[in-house]
This record gives sequence, C-alpha cells and structure tokens, in this order.
Amino acid sequence: MQIGMVVLFLMVGGLGYAQGNQSYWQQHVDYSMEVFMDVNTYRYSGNQTLVYTNNSPDILNRVYYHMYFNAFQPGSEMDIRLQNIEDPDRRMVTDGKSRIASLLPEEIGYLKALSLKQDGVDVEYALEGTVMVVALAKPIKPGGSSTLQMSFEGQVPLQIRRSGRNNNEGVALSMSQWYPKMAEYDFEGWHADPYIAREFHGVWGDFDVKITIDKSYVLGGTGYLQNPNEIGHGYETPGTKVKKIKGKNATWHFKAPMVHDFMWAADPDYIHDTLAMENGLSLHFYYKNNPEIIENWKKLQSKTAAAMKFFNETIGPYPYKQYSVVQGGDGGMEYAMSTLITGERKFESLVGVTVHELAHSWFQHILATNESKNEWMDEGFTSFISSLCMNEIMDQEKSNPFDGSYNSYYNLALSGNEQPQTTHADRFAVNSAYGSSAYSKGAVFLAQLGYIIGQENLMATIKKYYEDFKFKHPTPNDIKRTAEKVSGMELGWYLTDWTQTTNTIDYGIREVASKDNKTSVVLERIGLMPMPLDILVVYKDGTQETFYTPLRMMRGEKENPYGQIKRTVLDDWAWAYPTFTFDVERSLDNIKAIVLDPSQLMADINIENNVWVSVDE
Repeated sequence: MQIGMVVLFLMVGGLGYAQGNQSYWQQHVDYSMEVFMDVNTYRYSGNQTLVYTNNSPDILNRVYYHMYFNAFQPGSEMDIRLQNIEDPDRRMVTDGKSRIASLLPEEIGYLKALSLKQDGVDVEYALEGTVMVVALAKPIKPGGSSTLQMSFEGQVPLQIRRSGRNNNEGVALSMSQWYPKMAEYDFEGWHADPYIAREFHGVWGDFDVKITIDKSYVLGGTGYLQNPNEIGHGYETPGTKVKKIKGKNATWHFKAPMVHDFMWAADPDYIHDTLAMENGLSLHFYYKNNPEIIENWKKLQSKTAAAMKFFNETIGPYPYKQYSVVQGGDGGMEYAMSTLITGERKFESLVGVTVHELAHSWFQHILATNESKNEWMDEGFTSFISSLCMNEIMDQEKSNPFDGSYNSYYNLALSGNEQPQTTHADRFAVNSAYGSSAYSKGAVFLAQLGYIIGQENLMATIKKYYEDFKFKHPTPNDIKRTAEKVSGMELGWYLTDWTQTTNTIDYGIREVASKDNKTSVVLERIGLMPMPLDILVVYKDGTQETFYTPLRMMRGEKENPYGQIKRTVLDDWAWAYPTFTFDVERSLDNIKAIVLDPSQLMADINIENNVWVSVDE
C-alpha cells in the first residue's frame, strides 16, 4: 500500500552539510579483536587493536570507552534507576524489584581493561561504571591517527536487558554491547553517556573480529564469515567438504566494513538457514531446534525477503551483502547487519518484530542518529516505515496503518506525563512516556509531515534523506532541511513545536452561519501548535468540495491531496490569529457536513470539534 492512499480513507553525508555552524565531519575507528569465550564460566578475554582517526578540528587529549556490561552489577546506575522509576521495564524486575540487585558474583556482568597502550606507550585510565576515561599519552591532532592496544576481560551477565546468557528461550549467548567501544565525538563534543536504560551512539569504522569458542556452538550476527569452509555449520560453499576441526574449540573470523557496532550470538542448538535474494544479498536465520517454532521461522524467511525489497524500494538500497535474523536477547533489538529477537511468538508477531528491527538497518545503522538525544528519529521513523511495510507484505489492508501510533500519542499528550522529544532518553520521568514519545510521536512526525507537504513530497524526502545522509550521523535539522528542499516550504515551526515543546494541535469549527446566499464558516485555533488545514464540505446533493488554508509561516502550499475533488485555496492563516473565517459559495441549507482534516493525519487531540453536521441530518 502506498502512503498516498491513506489520505483518502475517510472520504465519506558528505562534506558540505552544515551541523553546528561548521562543515560536517565525523570520526573514524577501526577495530581488530581476538576473543576467547569460555562457555562453562561465561567469561571471556580479548585483545583489541583500535586505530582512531581524528577528523575533527579539535585536539583530543583524552578519549572514552563504553564498558556496557558493568551496568549489570548491584548498585550500578542501571540498577538504581530501576529501583527508583515508577514503571520499571518489566523484563528487568521480578515482583517489582530489580533483577540486577539480586545478581550473584558469578551472574553479574563486567568488562574491564587489563592494560592499555597508545602507540606502544602505557596510558592512564579509570573505570567509572560503564564508562572508561583515558588520558592520552600524546594528543591526537586534527587529521591525525593513533593506535590504542588493550587487553580486556569480561563476564557475560544473566540475560536481563538486550545482552546476556541463557535467556528465557534457552539461547546461550546474546553478545551485544560486549566489547570496549569507543565513544562518539562530534560537533557537540563527547557522547560518553553511562548505560542506564536506553540505546546507543557509535563511531563508524571497520571491524575484524576473531572469536574462539567451543566448536559445537553456531555463531551468527554482524559481519561476513571469512573462513566458512573451515567452520561449516551451514556457512560452507555447497558441495564443499568441511575439514574436521582438531581440538575442542573453533575460531570464527568475521569482517564488517563501515558499521558502528558489532553483535554476535551463539548456541550449540541453532538451526542456520540461508536465503539468497536476486540482488546478491543473503539472508541468514538462526533459531533454536525447537519443534514448536520451526514452522514459523521457516515461513518468516520469505516475509523477511519481502520486507527487504520493500525497504530497498521505499527508502534506498541496503548497502551490505548480508543480514542476519538471530533468536536471542529479550525482545527485539537492532544491530549492524543483524538483529536479536525472541523467537517463541505467534507468526504475525514474529514477522512484526523482524520487520521493525530490519527497518532499523536504515534508520539507525545506516542513518546513524544519536539514539540517546534523538531517539524519536530512530524509533519513530522505523515505526512509520515498518507500519507501511507490514500493511503491504502481510495484506493487512488497513486504511490508516498509523492508527496505533496516533492513538498512543493522544494518550501521551493527555496523560500529563509528556516531556519534549528533545529530552535525553535517560531523563524521562516514566518509561511509558519515553516509549510513546520515541516510537509513537516519532512515527506521527513523519505521517503528519506528509499531511503538511504532501505524500509524494514525503516519500521523496525519505529517499533524499537516505541518499544524502547514509553512513553519517544526521540530526533533526537534517530531516527538516531535506523536507524543505524537496517541498519548497519553510518547516522550522514544525520541528520546533513538535519536538522541542509539548504544545498540542487542537482546531475546531466555532460557527457555521448563513450569510446572504452563502455560508460563513469560522474556524478556531485552540491548541498552541499551528498547522495548515484541509476542510471537507459535503453537500446534501452528494457532491463534495475541499478548502485549504495554508499556514502563513510555511511560505508555500501542498498539492491537492484530493485530486478528483474541487479544492479552493484560501488566504494564509497567520498563527497569531486565533480564528479564521471563510465563505462557502452555497447556502447553509445545501450543506450536510463540514469536516476538518478528513485524512485524520493531523494529530488533533480533540476531534469532537472537528465536525459540524446540519441539524437536519
């Protein structure tokens, strides 16, 4: 289903992009890691060689690493937050109490450096919870590079949130946020946020990872396996005889070009299926050999291919040669070239979570927004495009695929718990407000943008946004400017009110009155947020007519979304005026009904006053 159909359902980068007033730049980091995992103790050790390139105009005297697994310890910031927020994540509590607080020493997670050198010289470092602060031995100058070599060790926590061991579906290892990860530095400075609850931000680069583990385990996740005919387990070239591995362990060698994260999962009971698409892309599926889920996971594969095709056509081409759908984790979470999802679901739920996480490959793992600061661009845009995708590939035939997002936003706006979308993801007072703001209000941002600039312009905006900002870190201003360039309209007011305030949209029909042989209609703006208005007039003879009042500060007009129905473009409505009056060139006794926004894509929090019906009806 094309989004343009939605509006009819109620008819009775590169250099030169400016961020922070300076030319765009981004840092680069390449990782080489060799890791040994003990599957009996769930402890691992590794060596990491990291080449950091400073593309900023600044001299760097220190760097920061994320050491995420340290969140899973009693007394951590994540633990204390769980104990103090009124609606903690249900996956992380038992009987209302933090599961982290009760972890035993052999159940906690940890990650720590054993040694660290910069270009062969020892450096000072301090571990502060989930962040390690490093005082460089030698500053990294603009345009310069430096090599950081670290020995580290870690312990995989019990599965509590995203990462962990032995999840409730029996998956042994869900290895995300598992390695010392360089924090992002951009035009705003360092983003070394502690891991308290939310998601992530990372530096673009190449990964070369070798994982040594018990040879009975099957691995899947990010990257291309470099030694498939040595490993086997479904990776080998068809017809090739896999050599028997001597000893207890096998070493898996993966490479992942131009990504900002690396995830892997492992289990000795994984089934590994592959599906080749016509464009050379291969889909990989890893799921437990559980008779109760096998049928759904087999059926999932063609739906994943259909979703990949939909996103390629609607957003832009997926740039990698592989995507992995891996059973694991505690819900659904996106990673580079892969996702972790729980797999014991009804079929539609299994498809839904896969489609959502796959969509994140575009809106987060290629368009890499800062998820801590602008989570609505990640989760919201993903929710928008995955709703469209599900409507098509699952033949849902929903007249408005975004109904759920709109209703969730309305509940948020009326709850008294709403905070501006510019709120840092960790600073929301309640989890429910974060979820509705990021996912639902974020999806409505795009759906409603289509109402403002027109559906064709919206879809063109999404494609141009992807083309201009793939493999970069776009900000809210970037999607706004892209939409302005495509539509020719000024949209600063929209970005400001929708994301930086909790202003709401509420327009109403105040008065409909006879005026000579015409009808006078008085509209009113009740809410603080301005919008252009589509008005549908239904006549008693069965004919219809629409009127359109552009918002003056838009400095432009959208095309008629109801092309087969006559439209009259009225004067601009300047936001400061609380009312707007126009005339209908037919008498009052000819009018059956008047409706504001027949598409219902404008997020008006009170639709009770959006309809006027003749007393004769």
